[in-house]
Amino acid sequence: MTDHLKPWPYPLWVAHRGAGKLAPENTMAAFRMGAGYGYRMFECDAKLSSDGVLFLLHDATLERTTNGHGIGSELPMGALAQLDAGSWHSRAWAGETLPTLEALSRWCLANHFFLNVEIKPTPGQEEATGRATGELMQRIWPGDRVQPLFTSFKPEALKGARDTAPQIPRGLLVDKLSDATGDADLRTALALDCSAMVLNHALWDAPLVAKVHGAGLRCSSYTVNDEWAAQRLIDLGTDGIITDRVDLFSPASR
Repeated sequence: MTDHLKPWPYPLWVAHRGAGKLAPENTMAAFRMGAGYGYRMFECDAKLSSDGVLFLLHDATLERTTNGHGIGSELPMGALAQLDAGSWHSRAWAGETLPTLEALSRWCLANHFFLNVEIKPTPGQEEATGRATGELMQRIWPGDRVQPLFTSFKPEALKGARDTAPQIPRGLLVDKLSDATGDADLRTALALDCSAMVLNHALWDAPLVAKVHGAGLRCSSYTVNDEWAAQRLIDLGTDGIITDRVDLFSPASR
């Protein structure tokens, strides 16, 4: 069954937003902390600034994870770079900044780490954000290195990434299945020539894993923070586990 599966050169374990909840998400401090726990693959959220720079932020708005206000994508990168993205988490991280996707990518390349870029567009910027992400990786990521993985809940974002960087693998994120069988979402993933479906971990069961693997795609999951849930996914034969609990799971284990 595995001979027709899409290539999957990535580790099983992926650190969510750098180090889960142990450090301020999507900051370089978080990625360094995740690496300190032995993780070699990191998930981040990328969106566009008003002057076209890709930066790391999960929410459309700045309030939850910075001292800024309003919609992040409405500010230029120079203003975003001056925000405090650490104090909200704890005083120890005061002054942490919002990194650019390029800065994180170059850190991953220098350390031979793997990267999962979730294209997280501000509403209305889906295809443009996907295109910009593809263009950036085309420019900076060497062709002879394991390519990053692009994921998104937005098919338009994956389409933009595919159009500008077709060689970089893509995964469709799904929080709730569009139909009871998962067939509609699988068709979307296949139409985008995805390498994987990345589902809310509770959605996976043996028939769905078999169906997705049978179509040649890989099966990955978010956000897995309990040992029982991780073991269930391992027993199902899935291919990737995104976790906040970098302190709980050893990334060296299968």
